[in-house]
Amino acid sequence: MPSATIIHVVDDDELFKTAISRVLRAAGYEVRGYANAGEFLVAGGHKTPGCILLDVRLPGPSGLELQEALARDGASLPIIFLSAHGSIPTTVRAIKAGAVDFLTKPVKRETLLGAIQAALAFATQDGAVREQHEKWRACYEALTERERQVFERVVSGKMNKEIAGDLGAAERTVKAHRAQVMQKMHATSLAELVHIADELKSSPPLRASNASGNRP
Repeated sequence: MPSATIIHVVDDDELFKTAISRVLRAAGYEVRGYANAGEFLVAGGHKTPGCILLDVRLPGPSGLELQEALARDGASLPIIFLSAHGSIPTTVRAIKAGAVDFLTKPVKRETLLGAIQAALAFATQDGAVREQHEKWRACYEALTERERQVFERVVSGKMNKEIAGDLGAAERTVKAHRAQVMQKMHATSLAELVHIADELKSSPPLRASNASGNRP
């Protein structure tokens, strides 16, 4: 287990937190404990790698409220809820908001460790997707205004002649811009470029281009 893997246990039950921490350390994890959401945030737990074991009922903001706050902040740590007060509506709400699992106290060692392994695997996969999106985002931002205009029209299925008409440009100029778009986006085919465009739409909005402008 990587030494940087930290399990953040957010729970106000000190006896339970101590017992869980002992199990996790024996399994090779680094463990950090917090009594409430505020303590976790102040300590910067959401800025370190690993995953969060989170109780639902906490003094102050609840576990669900902490989950919502972390989502708004863009934190990507996987969350496993671990509570003696789980209910179907609470579980559904937590899972829909992105929790990896919802376990009920008391939890068996094997169940807990299996859930953590699954959460960390999910985080690794999610991290790779985020990294690829960031690379595509950087490529898109490197396009000129006119190249963005061509990009948008190409992935919408328009032909070079149609794009030239839209932009008031010569068709050969559009072909040159299209070639530059393919090169800068590292796309080897139209299908790949369309795939990249679809993936970018699932991340934060692309900076809008001047659809009718005539900048070169």
